[in-house]
Amino acid sequence: MATATATRTSVRRAARKAKAGRRSIGRGWMIATYIGLVFFLFWTLVPFVWMLLASLKTNKEIYDTFTLVPKHLYFGHYADLLRGGGGSKASGSFRQWLLNSALVSVTVTALSVILGALAAYSITRLHFTGRAMLARGLIFTYLVPTSLLFIPLFTIVARLQLVDTLQSLMLVYPTFTLPFCTWMMASYFRSIPIELEESARVDGCNRLGALFKVVMPIAAPAVAVVAIFAFTQSWNEFLYALVFTNSLATRTVTVGLTQMLGEDVFFWGQMMAGALIAAVPPVVLYMVAQRFVIGGLAAGGVKL
Repeated sequence: MATATATRTSVRRAARKAKAGRRSIGRGWMIATYIGLVFFLFWTLVPFVWMLLASLKTNKEIYDTFTLVPKHLYFGHYADLLRGGGGSKASGSFRQWLLNSALVSVTVTALSVILGALAAYSITRLHFTGRAMLARGLIFTYLVPTSLLFIPLFTIVARLQLVDTLQSLMLVYPTFTLPFCTWMMASYFRSIPIELEESARVDGCNRLGALFKVVMPIAAPAVAVVAIFAFTQSWNEFLYALVFTNSLATRTVTVGLTQMLGEDVFFWGQMMAGALIAAVPPVVLYMVAQRFVIGGLAAGGVKL
């Protein structure tokens, strides 16, 4: 009896030690995870903090008496960009670049949402030969690097006589936004019961009416995701905007910022201020539609 009791006591002690060891390992992993998150957060925020501090310094503090933190907050770089002044010749076009980016991004977003919804609805609701192959082809199309396509696309744009126009960007950008938008909305449309559309059609709606009056309102999270994706991709795109536009009047803000230099001088203050201003629209869009983004990504991440 005494031997059995001692054995049970030893087993309990070993179990407690093992449990304590697992807890210590778990705490160690948690601490390591937090350290890693803090490191990557610091790694991500440092460039933005540097940009902000540089945009608030005077030219003397940037070039002559370098200081990490500005002694006095200087908003002259922002004023020069928005008023069209400053030492850089290109800074006078900054407002035009913002307008160009806004026009292109809004147009491409509208085209991506509308055409993507029509394509996604066709793939998920209509039955035709090659439907599955078409759906998978969208994924492969999205995976093709844009750097491989700008030469044939430039040839098409040149034949249409749209070089150095905003219309060329509006025509080209959907080539890389539409595949993702179609895939995401097709995934979401599959989760919507088809009985809802059938009820709408019984009440007199045609397929387009059922799509825009029934399916699209229910798929608002997916629509928000694809709209944000299309807007952000169009707003931040650099390669096509650099190749297809030549004059300052047709530049977008991403390409225009690279023009803020003289023969041997970089206007760092204006460049940093312009980069921060250009970052505002996507950030605001994400903040407004954040709850839709999370729901749309979770519901849309299903197999086609």
